[in-house]
Amino acid sequence: MGSTSAEHSSPKSGTDGQIAPSGVGRRDLIKRSAALGLVSVPAMGFLSSCASGGGDGEEKAKAGKKTDKNPLAVNETAQMEFVLFDGGFGKEYAEDAVKVYEKAFPKAKVKFSATQKIQSTLQPRFNGGTPPDLIDNSGAEQMDMGVLVGKNQLADLTPLLDAPSYDDPSKKVRDTLRPGIVEMGQFDGEPVWIMYYAYTVYGVWYSQKALDRLDEKYPETWDEMLAVCAKAKKKGMAGWTYAGKYPYYIPFSLYPMIGKVGGREVLDAIDNLEPNAWKHPAVKACFEAYYELQQKGYVLKGTPGLDHIQSQTAWAKGEALFIPNGSWVENESANVIPKDFDLAVSAPTGIDSSDKMPFGTIWASGGEPFIVPAKAKNGTGGMEQLRIMLSEASSKNFTAKVKSLTAFNGGTDGISLTPGLKSGVAALEKAGDNVVNPRLQDWYVKLQKEQIGVSGLGEMMAGRATPAEAIKKIQGYADAAAKDDSIKHYKHQ
Repeated sequence: MGSTSAEHSSPKSGTDGQIAPSGVGRRDLIKRSAALGLVSVPAMGFLSSCASGGGDGEEKAKAGKKTDKNPLAVNETAQMEFVLFDGGFGKEYAEDAVKVYEKAFPKAKVKFSATQKIQSTLQPRFNGGTPPDLIDNSGAEQMDMGVLVGKNQLADLTPLLDAPSYDDPSKKVRDTLRPGIVEMGQFDGEPVWIMYYAYTVYGVWYSQKALDRLDEKYPETWDEMLAVCAKAKKKGMAGWTYAGKYPYYIPFSLYPMIGKVGGREVLDAIDNLEPNAWKHPAVKACFEAYYELQQKGYVLKGTPGLDHIQSQTAWAKGEALFIPNGSWVENESANVIPKDFDLAVSAPTGIDSSDKMPFGTIWASGGEPFIVPAKAKNGTGGMEQLRIMLSEASSKNFTAKVKSLTAFNGGTDGISLTPGLKSGVAALEKAGDNVVNPRLQDWYVKLQKEQIGVSGLGEMMAGRATPAEAIKKIQGYADAAAKDDSIKHYKHQ
């Protein structure tokens, strides 16, 4: 996301599927949520304008000849249009994959473009019935996935998942993906609407070198966190910073902390918009813990006014020790992170030994949600482009260039892992089945970004609202969303 990274997502980045009740294995847990778009942009324009089904659009491309090399029967001469979110992962990996498509279909023209203005650029085209064939729906202007699904704007990606994989015809594409990726693209167990391409590890990012200089280990309890921040402050370094202008980055570490303290069921209740879900004692404890950072002066001065790039730059310069973020941060901040920074990520610190889940509980999920519009002229071509991207070669190219894993289950052999990527892989191994996947950022974009993020957490972390006030406000927003019949509601199954 480069912009957000997460924009890079967001946000499990994955999303989608339903998160299983406690005690379920990793396949069910890693369904997550997605590429979080990172900037707060009002979503109402999209919500209202999407309500119309759009025009009839252009005539769809006729099917081509189905062969071993063309299992989806792509029209070999039809144009394919691909719009990518121009964020933290850049566009080179996608351009490289487009070249493979063009080589396979030399008579087909590919119209490729990259933009950070996904919603404002593409919303009118969706409404007019003339959308592109493949879209990386990510970033600050991410279109609301729940709305797209609810208004039947997306194509079912089952044909892609059931097609032979690019490398091994004996395996279907779905059999080559990381656990949970397929489920993340579902809503209420319906068809698969989204293919999350990146695989994101969310958590607390820091310089191992800076921590070593303080002669400290990563804190596992909140008392230890406060002690580390106090020591850092004495050395002239803030304990924390974050994207103050886009405070929905805070949940990257706060939500898994809530899950660690209170159990997965607390996060499920929040996702399900259950009454009083935000009033759970685990939520209160975690909000109060973060507020204590602010009250004790452990947050970098001026943080509420920083955007994601400015906060990451201050952190990379050693002005703050910890920052909540996703694994795209390594690539997005590559130009400011010192060579000897020794980038690392950890699962969030908990409260104490009474927490329901062990230290190591982390949020990891698919990110960069790719979609094929239902009214795409050459949707089959869009799916074939995704099939190419899910090959081992394209996956390795992505990982080597942008320092992130992909949905392809593999793709790291022979690649020298960067410090952040190596740390992320280690964090996933430590977590084991203790991976949580909050779905708010996929299911209810406006609620997550503007209301919980900006109006709730942003105000609390700026010291303008107490934890109790923030919780009351957020519960009110969640209750309103639950009663709003104009939006589609989703629940963990």
